[in-house]
Order: sequence, then structure tokens, then C-alpha cells
Amino acid sequence: MSEDHLADQGADQGADPDSGREAMEYDVVIVGAGPAGLAAAIRLKQLAQAAGAEISVAVLEKGSEVGAHILSGAVIDPISMDELIPDWKALGAPLETAVSDDKFVMLGPQGSLEIPTWPMPGFMHNKGNYIASLGNVCRWLAGQAEALGVEIYPGMAASDLVLAADGSVRGVVAGVFGVDKDGNKGADYQPGVELLAKYTFIGEGVRGSLAKVLKARFNLGDGREPEKYGIGLKELWQVPADRFLPGLVVHTVGWPLDNQTGGGSFMYHFGDNYVALGFVVHLNYKNPWISPFDEFQRLKHHPEIAKHLEGGRRISYGARAISEGGLQSVPKLHFPGGVLVGDSAGFMNVPRIKGSHNAMKSGMLAAEAAFAAIQAGRSGDELVEYEQAYRGSRVRKELHTVRNAKPLWSRFGTMPGSAFAIFDMWCTSLLGGFSLFGTLKHGKTDAESTGLAKDYEPIVYPKPDGVLSFDKLSSVFLSNTNHDENQPAHLKLKDPAVPIMVNLPKYGEPARLYCPAGVYEVLYDDKGENPRFQINFQNCVHCKTCDIKDPSQNINWTTPQGGDGPNYPNM
Repeated sequence: MSEDHLADQGADQGADPDSGREAMEYDVVIVGAGPAGLAAAIRLKQLAQAAGAEISVAVLEKGSEVGAHILSGAVIDPISMDELIPDWKALGAPLETAVSDDKFVMLGPQGSLEIPTWPMPGFMHNKGNYIASLGNVCRWLAGQAEALGVEIYPGMAASDLVLAADGSVRGVVAGVFGVDKDGNKGADYQPGVELLAKYTFIGEGVRGSLAKVLKARFNLGDGREPEKYGIGLKELWQVPADRFLPGLVVHTVGWPLDNQTGGGSFMYHFGDNYVALGFVVHLNYKNPWISPFDEFQRLKHHPEIAKHLEGGRRISYGARAISEGGLQSVPKLHFPGGVLVGDSAGFMNVPRIKGSHNAMKSGMLAAEAAFAAIQAGRSGDELVEYEQAYRGSRVRKELHTVRNAKPLWSRFGTMPGSAFAIFDMWCTSLLGGFSLFGTLKHGKTDAESTGLAKDYEPIVYPKPDGVLSFDKLSSVFLSNTNHDENQPAHLKLKDPAVPIMVNLPKYGEPARLYCPAGVYEVLYDDKGENPRFQINFQNCVHCKTCDIKDPSQNINWTTPQGGDGPNYPNM
């Protein structure tokens, strides 16, 4: 995706006559049926209903269905659900398992130590929260939105922006199908549709392809710190009744990661004897030989983890990047003709490992700003009121309180950094936002943090046993990932020579290691010579890690045709 792909058009021109596309007009078009996009759609319709007005809203979802590409822990703070749909319990929202026990454990190679949670600030505790499948929550929210008259289009990947003559965003192009792997129009070619709007909401999630273009085009990151990310891997297990502890929440730090590699695990018991087990590695790690997937497989053999899984079976797998930049990295939220909501802007609270409540609230704030503007006869301008509302909201207050946790981990390592972070969060909470550290900076991007291969020893990971640990390909199978092999690869190299000529000698070509789906390989001939770089894009689970971590920033993640990718059940 580059700005060269953008379709320039005047606001009064309708469909682009050269593209063969039809145009559909809405008041608001929302890209992404995640928590932020669906909350925005619902709030827009609620406001219109209360005002006796009409407003047309369309939501585009690149997954085959709403929730297909949603992956999260998830322990959900219901505060935004309470605000948006106060009677959500009576309406059957799938926040099904209340947290009953909250544990924090430090793992070592030979054992574990449970850390008391009472020294942590109150907002770090999980009492009053719910364990759930965020994908199922989004499916339920979609039903609520449709009942209000929102039009939702699954399997419609928004692949380009439509610009007005003055440069403002006029809408998006979605639903392009039938382009073959050589870029030619096949027999089933469909040019897609231009969905035009007075305001376009971008809620693609972490490292969205349109959000990247918008941030560059409108300099939305100017004056902000670099965006920071982690990779989150998750498995869903179904365990015997004698292993199931409904409502149990366990977070760990330590082994198998060293002190200089940030991350940890989560484990949640909920639903139908489910154990959601996840592992997060901060993507600013230095050692290029680290494989987050294989570290996750090692984790499951620790006695503290294995005891929860014994006798169970793994039923799903997935991975996604998570936003970790926090307050310092939140970009400018508005641009001419639209806004960024949810993880497209990066509202995750990293110490809490929670973001869906903030994502929903951001969508609601954007909806309120857009509705007022449309009622006033405005369109295509900058919704500065949304940014102003964010600055006075609980979302910004929450991010401000925890703003130094990530930089402290990065500077001092996991254990000392955690101690400093707890101290800082207490001070900030008690002193009205004041911190002895001020507001720390992130500095480097995650790509720039990657060290040279020669400075680290290669890691030999144990072979999976097929009981607790597994290989990448069998894991991808459980993600129900599918891509039409005849379409152009959605993972694009800016320079095809870089992986072998630069990344392999300097970094050991870490794409083959940081990718959790076996997408990237370095292959050799029969003599073990003449390396070549292979991209198995059909395996891609849309985690976006390659776009973030590639040390040469040579990989550009774009959207495949709509409906392709993973199809996560109960994730």
C-alpha cells in the first residue's frame, strides 16, 4: 500500500468512471468491526434515535464474519459496555465468567513464586472484570448494531482510500476480488465499491494498512514518540472438569524470557471448560535469534502452566500484534474527513493488558463528535472535537497514569522495571498525575531495537512433543487460516534483495523466527548454498509482526482480498 494507490476524486463526482466501481453514500463509514468500530456505530444510531434524526452508518469487516479476525486475552473491564448498553446482562452479552481469583506468578527455570497483588494499584486488580471471547463479544455487538439499522459488510476488505479534490478523505474502496497472482484481472474480477461518507472512521486494529497511509500522509505522528508493539500468541484449550477453575486469572513474568526481554503470559479459565493461554513478547527485544512462538511452546512445559493443561486438548491458535506505546505514542486522532479509533490509535493499557474498554470508549467519543458535526451540516472537515473529548476523557487519564511502565521495563529490564513501574503508578495515582520520572520517552522503534546476529548465540529450541507443545504449521491449521493462492501476495517486499543481501548476514533473517505462522523461510539448494527467501503468504494469520519488527523495514503488510485470513472461534 502506498499513496500512489489512492484514488483521487472530487466530492461531487460519484464513482470513479475509470475504475468501473459503483459508489455508495453514507453519513459515516467505519472500517473494522472490532470493539471500537461497533461501539461507534451503535452510539451513532443511539444519538440519532434520541434526536429523532436519521443517520446512515456502514461497517466494513475484512474477516469472513464479524469476530473472525478478533483475538484477545480477554479479561474485559465492563465500564464502556455499562455506558453504551446499560442492560447488556439482560440482553445476553457474552461476558460470561466473572473473575473469581486473581494471581500473579514469577516463573523461574526450576520453580515459581506467587507475588502478592495487594501492593499493586487498585486499577491493576481484576475484581469486577469478566473473562470472555472478545470475538464473541464483537459478534454480539454486531447484532445490537444491526438491530439499530447499521449496515455491516463482512468479507469486505478496505484496500484503498478515496480522496476528495481538496485532499480530504472521502471514503474507502472495498470488495476488490478476482485479481490473479500476476496482477491481472481474472474471469471473476470485481472492481469493488467506493463507500463514500461525510466522515470515515478507521478502526482496523493494530498497524492497520490504511492507518499507516493516513499517518504518513497527514503527519499524524509528528511530535509523538515512536509506536511500540508486542506480539501476543494465544491458544484455547478445553480441559477436564478436575482441572477447570472458572474465573481464575493468572499472569506470569520471567522464564522462559530473560530479564532484558520484556513479556509474560496470561491464563484465564472461562466458559465451557476453556483455558485461554497466551504469551506476550515485547517487540523491542534485541536478540534476533528469539522465536516468540517457540518461547511460548517452552512456557507450557513449566509445571506451573502444565498442571492446568494436563488431560486437555488444544482447540484453537492465533497471534496478533498488540499496541504498547501508550500515551506517548497516541497519534493525532483526526484528519480531514475522518478519525482513528481503537487500536488504530493505540489506546491499550499495557500494565493492565486491557484495551477493549478504551477502544469502545474512543469509538463512542468519535461518534458523538461526528453526530454533532453532521447535525450542524458539516462534512469532510477535521473532527477536532473528538481529540478534545479524548483529552478530557478517562481513556487519556488511564494512559497518563501508566505512561512510564513500558519505558521503565525497556530501560531497566522486567524485574527492576516492574518495581519502578508499580512505584510510579502509585505516585501518579496519588499525586494527581505527577510522576518523579516526568514522562519518559520510548526512543527507538521496535525494528531499530534489533541487535546484530553476531552479538548473540543462536537458540536451539526443543522439538515439540505433540502433547503440550506443537509446531507452527499444525498451529496455523487450528487458526482456520485460508487465502486464495491465486491472488497477489499481500506481504510485499519493498526491495526483494534485502532479505538475503542484508537481513541474512546482519540479523540471521529474523523474519523466519518472529513470524508465528511459518510465512517466511530461507531455503538453500542441495549443497546448502545459494539461499533464497520464500514467502508462504497463505499461512499468514494477520498478526502484522513482520511489518513492525523487520529490521530493514522492508516488509509492507497490506490487506488480502476480503474474507481471507484466519477464522477464530471463541478467541
